[in-house]
Amino acid sequence: MTKNKLFENILRVTEQFMRGRTFKEHTASQLMKKLGFPKQHRETFKEVLSELVKSGVAVKKGHRYRRKETAEDVVAGVIRMHHRGFGFVQTDETTDFTQDIFIPRHLTMNAVDGDHVEVLVNPKVVSAKGPEGRITAILERARKHLAGIVRDVHWRGDVYAYAPLLGEDQRILVEKSEEFDLKVGDRIVMEVLEWGSESSETTCRISHYIGHISDPSVDIAAAIEEFEIRSDFPKLVVEEASKFGSIIPRSEIAKREDLRDLECVTIDPDTAKDFDDAISIEEDKKGQYHLGVHIADVSHFVTPGSALDEEAKLRANSTYFPGNCVPMLPKELSDNLCSLKPNVNRLTVSVLMTFDKEGSLINHRLVRSVIKSKKRFTYKDALAVLEGKKKSPHEKKLKQMVELCGLLKQKRYERGSIEFAIPEIVVRVDEEGVPQDTEQVFYDITHQMIEEFMLKANEVVATHLTGLGKELAFRVHEEPSEDNMESFAMLCRSFGFALPENPSAKDFQEMFDEALQTSYGQYLAQAYIRSMRLAIYSPHNIGHFGLSLGHYCHFTSPIRRYVDLVVHRILLDAPMETQELQKIADHCSEQERISAKAEQSVLLLKKLRLLKSIHESDPQKQLEAVVTRVKHFGIYFDILDLMVEGFLHVSDLGDDYYVFQDEENRLVGEKTGNGFFAGEKITVMIKDINLIMLETSWHIVSDKPPKRKHRGRRRRR
Repeated sequence: MTKNKLFENILRVTEQFMRGRTFKEHTASQLMKKLGFPKQHRETFKEVLSELVKSGVAVKKGHRYRRKETAEDVVAGVIRMHHRGFGFVQTDETTDFTQDIFIPRHLTMNAVDGDHVEVLVNPKVVSAKGPEGRITAILERARKHLAGIVRDVHWRGDVYAYAPLLGEDQRILVEKSEEFDLKVGDRIVMEVLEWGSESSETTCRISHYIGHISDPSVDIAAAIEEFEIRSDFPKLVVEEASKFGSIIPRSEIAKREDLRDLECVTIDPDTAKDFDDAISIEEDKKGQYHLGVHIADVSHFVTPGSALDEEAKLRANSTYFPGNCVPMLPKELSDNLCSLKPNVNRLTVSVLMTFDKEGSLINHRLVRSVIKSKKRFTYKDALAVLEGKKKSPHEKKLKQMVELCGLLKQKRYERGSIEFAIPEIVVRVDEEGVPQDTEQVFYDITHQMIEEFMLKANEVVATHLTGLGKELAFRVHEEPSEDNMESFAMLCRSFGFALPENPSAKDFQEMFDEALQTSYGQYLAQAYIRSMRLAIYSPHNIGHFGLSLGHYCHFTSPIRRYVDLVVHRILLDAPMETQELQKIADHCSEQERISAKAEQSVLLLKKLRLLKSIHESDPQKQLEAVVTRVKHFGIYFDILDLMVEGFLHVSDLGDDYYVFQDEENRLVGEKTGNGFFAGEKITVMIKDINLIMLETSWHIVSDKPPKRKHRGRRRRR
């Protein structure tokens, strides 16, 4: 081989390697070893490196070579911020990056959720979170207004606010206003005049006043402003909804399969007003189950291109707050004509399924129908009937539902779908938004059977449409990364659960069955969910990992989810192009995320208000908690009755010097030998509740007798 040919070959191979996404800095010797070049080509390889530096492919720093950043490393997209300060950028166009680009907290350049940004991708870092980068420019701000709370009024008159969207580290100066005499705790909407940075403050002027933090009646209004949730319906939308009247016309009933003789019932939460789904069941002489899942036919009323449709598309979903709901559809439809109320004719799309004795699906039909629900059950009512505490003519049907539910649950278990019954903490509020108490809503058999029937209906519709070759918006859920699952398994082991090195779905299910009988089972269930990737909508079917299903969509809640309405239309022969479906899927996925954040922010505030009232009425009130995480600087815990997270610094753990032990993942006191570890129950008292910053501080109530002095090797402080 001639020298020129040798040079060209080595140049080509080295350049390809350096342009790879996983390439990191290397010395010349390291590069030769990586690429497998023999020592006799060392001089030629040096010439190749010089040429790569000269041509701008590589940069030499000291004795090390790295790839030069090029325009290919710079991408543009929309950033979605996490409440902990980091973010992910969804690129505008298809790139080499198969995942969103992770932006660490210190590299966000003060971007806010929804900003259109330019990102320089770091080719040296590829983590479990995906490719990593830093924001180099904010191309366009997502908003011009911010919701915030006055946190400080200087003696000179300067007013500073806190906006959750920007985080607590960003100072916001509010210009003086003759119209508003602002004080600490005032909740306001501000117009941004100049966006600040890490070293400079953001300047705003007040747009309008919401209320004071001491007034719980404006909590939802503040969240609506903060998360830009559409609340009031335009006049034209309300007029369209009102035109349908209150009765289903006979002419429409005549066009449908009449299922009004079926013994249909609805089973929903106590406070529900919009009943999307009704259930009917029959068991024949062969032992086969005939299940009907009847879903409100919203598509009959909300037609493409109407004012109702455009508004529903923008909202994408209903948003549920304690004691209140911001609906996707006006109440004229959501609470009336589209709600499957008892003893009235209602238009539905029915999924009629037949199952054998083992719970396997034999056949199905999908029809446009009319039903008349015979009973509106709450979950509590249905459970009381099943437990023999109430009499009902529908008792037989409810028991048949329980039987079929058991068969479907077994099928789900066999295919590897993990189920854990996490009780929901419901905060009850009065008409003024003042939290009164909490209730744990347990995931009993009535919840389980409705969920199983809805899951099956969704699966059947997705499979049916796929079989017809129709495009649709799937509900997809990617498999979690190995790193995330290993981290979760380590967390479980720290709580004392023996999991194998590579746990299977069955291993995790057995662990949850045991853990949910303990005080920290709910925390582990939530930690498992956090270790998963988010489920989203997409026209491209990659399956649903969490449910272990190859085909799955959302079909059963068209009153409160726009994607379900779209799937109804596709089922009823109104096809959509992939590009349009992609736009709807992306928008609905994003609005779902925004609604969830808004709901959680109000729920947390209501819980903190409840804690504050407890503290004011009894400053010495002791609360039970369970330690969830142990760090070298302190412990995190959850208040059991409220599932509110708290933190205690090592300096607040008592009169001792605490040492963190890595292997055992615990803090141990040098004098007493007392330790703190994940899963341990502790007793705490409230020190302070800061409603403005949503922060809590605590005292620990120590009742541990001193243990024999711990003689283990010290790790780190």
